[in-house]
Amino acid sequence: MMNLYSGTTCPFSQRCRIVLYEKGMDFQIIDVDLFAKPEDIAMVNPYGRVPVLVERDLILYEPNIINEYIDERFPHPQLMPPDPIMRARARQLLMTMEREVFAHVEALENASGTVDRARQTVRERLTEMAPIFIKQKHMLGEDFSMLDVAIAPLLWRLGHYGIELPKSAAPLMKYAERIFSRQGFIDALTPSEKAMRR
Repeated sequence: MMNLYSGTTCPFSQRCRIVLYEKGMDFQIIDVDLFAKPEDIAMVNPYGRVPVLVERDLILYEPNIINEYIDERFPHPQLMPPDPIMRARARQLLMTMEREVFAHVEALENASGTVDRARQTVRERLTEMAPIFIKQKHMLGEDFSMLDVAIAPLLWRLGHYGIELPKSAAPLMKYAERIFSRQGFIDALTPSEKAMRR
């Protein structure tokens, strides 16, 4: 059985929980208090962070690698495009999002000195993405994919992070509501995450 060490408020852990619930497979989630991490986290992840996936002798500790492994191991429903060119494009887009958007999550989570700049950058990048959703249902077109999984926790936390998007981002927010209504997304929410949006 797969065990996922998951932070109850960690957006990167939430990504992995969404994939597990979307797949509808057998797994166990081990909730980790991010402010009092157990010592065994440092034993399974040299960076001492979550999420961490443990399956027999396999230990993975980077959310995108965890999610791709789960997607390849349990291919239904498939979350990465089957076509190699589209899959490469999806990976490229995911890497761009990591560098230009998700890189600011730590500042938002910790409300560090750069939080205002992080809010502004995330607001700008998300607003730039909004027109995509006038023409298509999801990040890569009509099908729900790993890119939707990646961005969903951030969109869920916008209010929590103090980010208000302009009216021009309305298509993005309609897209977010579609994602939030998916059963896999709902099932993956922890009580702490539910409390972020009241």
